[in-house]
Amino acid sequence: MKKIYTWAAQPANRTLTVDDLKKAKGKKKFTQVTANTIDEAEAAEKAGFDMIICNAFNVKQVREGSKNLFLTAALVLNKFVTSEDIMRGAFEALENGADAVMTPRSMKIVEMLANEDVPVMGHLGLVPRKSTWIGGLRAVGKDSEEAHKLFLKFKRLEDAGAFSAECEVIPENVMGEISKRTNIVTVSLGSGKKADVMYLFMEDICGDTLNPPRHSKAYGNLLKLKNEIKIERVRALKAFKKDSIAGKFPGKKQSSNLNKKEFESFLDKLD
Repeated sequence: MKKIYTWAAQPANRTLTVDDLKKAKGKKKFTQVTANTIDEAEAAEKAGFDMIICNAFNVKQVREGSKNLFLTAALVLNKFVTSEDIMRGAFEALENGADAVMTPRSMKIVEMLANEDVPVMGHLGLVPRKSTWIGGLRAVGKDSEEAHKLFLKFKRLEDAGAFSAECEVIPENVMGEISKRTNIVTVSLGSGKKADVMYLFMEDICGDTLNPPRHSKAYGNLLKLKNEIKIERVRALKAFKKDSIAGKFPGKKQSSNLNKKEFESFLDKLD
């Protein structure tokens, strides 16, 4: 456990720092998962994850659930629009307990943040919200030319000052070669096992997705449990209604009565 000072000038403990991640590149694998609630963050820490990532608006509650994990705040594209929005959002997230920010924005934006010593994770490969530019949702780097262009983007991201990159749906062999040739800590989301960090969404790991992406794997079945809860809720409500109409509820255990003497006195007072 490392002792740090947060961006809010408060002492804290972290399982990892940016420096740890950079020094471990190519030597050790780490794991990351999304967490956007107190319960999810708590579960990730109890499960022994190394890193969590959340929407920047959820940092406070996520940090309540996990005091120690390395936390990255995602600056959502359509919520942090201008340079001022992004800078303000980044510093608010850091002040609320994040250790880094993730942005899928331009190299100029990454450089702007990095120039202020903000730890920045970029986003390369498939960026779903920008998928119209590549013909829809698909892997990026599917031929040698596209793979080389992707490699050059990694180098530009490195030059812009990012310490890490979310690498989404990149062919595994391409990801492996790029990761060996960049100082950036590579975080694989559907890009195989040759990156530095293995990453999936909480709902995909826990089986809480109706139509999960091909690159995910469910290790639980929360969707089934949630459906069972829905069924049980309706069953209980129906049973209550039935008993109420039939005069079976409330029963003796759910009701109380005045004793005979007090009840008779009560009736006299009514008359």
